[in-house]
Amino acid sequence: MEALADAGREQVPRGRILVVDDDVSVAATLFTTLRFLGFDVATARTGRKAIRMATSARPDVVVLEVALPDVSGFDVYESLRGASVTAPVLFLSKRRSTDDLVKGLALGGDDFVCKPFEVEELVARVEVLLRRGAQPRAFSRRLRVGRLELDRSTRDVWKDGAVIRLSTTEFEVLEYLMVRAGTPVSKSELLAGVWGYAASGDFGVVETYVYYLRRKLGESRETFISTTRNVGYVLGVRQ
Repeated sequence: MEALADAGREQVPRGRILVVDDDVSVAATLFTTLRFLGFDVATARTGRKAIRMATSARPDVVVLEVALPDVSGFDVYESLRGASVTAPVLFLSKRRSTDDLVKGLALGGDDFVCKPFEVEELVARVEVLLRRGAQPRAFSRRLRVGRLELDRSTRDVWKDGAVIRLSTTEFEVLEYLMVRAGTPVSKSELLAGVWGYAASGDFGVVETYVYYLRRKLGESRETFISTTRNVGYVLGVRQ
């Protein structure tokens, strides 16, 4: 079964892009376009969520709106750098003001685009930043959620320090959930993100592998995979 699932998988994504924008239309357009072009794309609508996602997932490029509903994109940038997230950052701004441009670049931002923009131009700028950032990184490739720890380089998983043996697909499902810990992930999103399939309504393979994961990880009070009705799954942590 796993061999059949792996056979339908797409090529390795061209890079991981985090789009941070509270404008749903803009975020959806960039998500769809970048995914179509072969990128692994995640989105966040608030600065605080963006910081959490970037710190755990370590994107290759961040597209960051300056005017976010909770904190300034500039503050997000400084928080990312303070957390040793070194991905190039392309600022977006709703205001056609040289003040934002000057401040963004003075902070160390890598590029700046004012809205409205041509999607093709923004994609070209993202590709330039991706090439610029394509170099060995010093930060850890490990993800930690509660009692679970995952190493993306060695593809090892531990719970309370004990190694858990996972298949390739089990590992990738867990990685996908850990990157988005605390956020509901739909079955269609898992199907597209892990197997590379467009949502077809047949989610049996997703349900099967989540079952395998639950069995191997062992449900516990602290770290668990819960089912959200009519949505999908959430990797959660109880304090």
